[in-house]
Amino acid sequence: MKLKNSFVHHQLDNETVIVPTSEAEFHGLIQGNKTLAAIADCLKNDVTEDEITDALCERFDGDREVIKADVAEAVKRLREIGAIED
Repeated sequence: MKLKNSFVHHQLDNETVIVPTSEAEFHGLIQGNKTLAAIADCLKNDVTEDEITDALCERFDGDREVIKADVAEAVKRLREIGAIED
């Protein structure tokens, strides 16, 4: 899976914004923190949820199961708005 080309993300200080282009069906902004930024960075390439979890575990301190649940929730929400390409 990866982030569709119809969505771009920007890092603004400590906040991440994922913005749909005019080609996307979703209209709005997705705001998040550095965790969302790391997930969005991973989604530039074709990855699995486990690979994203691995990358975040290397980057952040925290319980693997908590990180895995956070990744699953973020991916679920991105899928709901049509931002994920499988």
